[in-house]
Amino acid sequence: MGNYTIAVIPGDGVGKEVVDEGIRVMETLGMQDPALAFAFVRFDWGSEYYFRNGRMMPEDALETLAAFDAIYLGAVGDPRLPDHVTLQGLLLPIRRAFDQYVNVRPAILYEGIESPLKGKKPGDIDMLIVRENTEGEYSDVGGRVYQGSDREVVVQGAMFTRWGTERIIRYAFDLARQRPRKHLTSITKSNAQRHSMVFWDEVFRAVAKDFPDVQTSSQLVDAACLNFVLRPERFDVVVASNLFGDILTDLSAALVGGLGLAPAANLNPSRRRPSMFEPVHGSAPDIAGKGIANPLASILTAGMMLDFLNEKTAAGLINRAVAQVLAERKVRTPDMGSHATTRQVGDEVIRAIQTLQSP
Repeated sequence: MGNYTIAVIPGDGVGKEVVDEGIRVMETLGMQDPALAFAFVRFDWGSEYYFRNGRMMPEDALETLAAFDAIYLGAVGDPRLPDHVTLQGLLLPIRRAFDQYVNVRPAILYEGIESPLKGKKPGDIDMLIVRENTEGEYSDVGGRVYQGSDREVVVQGAMFTRWGTERIIRYAFDLARQRPRKHLTSITKSNAQRHSMVFWDEVFRAVAKDFPDVQTSSQLVDAACLNFVLRPERFDVVVASNLFGDILTDLSAALVGGLGLAPAANLNPSRRRPSMFEPVHGSAPDIAGKGIANPLASILTAGMMLDFLNEKTAAGLINRAVAQVLAERKVRTPDMGSHATTRQVGDEVIRAIQTLQSP
């Protein structure tokens, strides 16, 4: 147990609403356990900050964030700004500066949730997708010349290092080893990308020799998309490059109830720099300010943060409370077919935590 200082970046749109519920849940845990305490420090960075200052966050933002135990992010994005402005102005600089090379996104089909896939029952889908988070296809390698002319040339490169590729694959193997099924699937496109993805396959096979207790398979990304839909129960832990992991995680979220139930973590496993935790959903400007955004992804993200901080009991309580609320089918936001508010769902999770903690 410990005292933690958490940097909170609510960001844009519904991010400002859903992080409040995650904070209330963590404060509830702290009030009931005197050995667990949180100090939350808010930063108003994001698109509104950009409109005032011409940048998504101040010049010394990374230096400021480095002092925190973790970063809790709501969402970034504004329809008035191109997506690359928000991504390159806040998310990617934080991920890269703090070497958050692991992106983990669980996809679990909970009791009380109906998958769009026919015949899938709670527990049939339970996978962890491990996405390389700092290089690969999002490395910003490339350029444009002769812009606006009929001679315009655009080059977009992908950067894969042996060091970076090996460490993300090794991390995924470590996760697979800790799970009952002990299975890891690598996703590539090595039939078409004969340099980067053939290289990835080679590294994967080399690292696999150090994990004889973990079963492995490799799939091309197009086949993996097909099998996510047709046979999702076959997947346990999945490891993929930055781009392929990004695509597959949104697909997996759709299979288990949507982005409103999709948490995520950007991890620096060395713990020498803070990790960042954010729900997968975006800023959802169409419902921002209405108080109806689903906070469960943000609350589950808080659970991932506590788990990474080695607060396993508190993290477990969050996960069990969310599972209980979903199984009861009583309090749900409009995206889940009902009419509850963001606050009411947060209240219900807090009630469930208090019930679970009662003697």
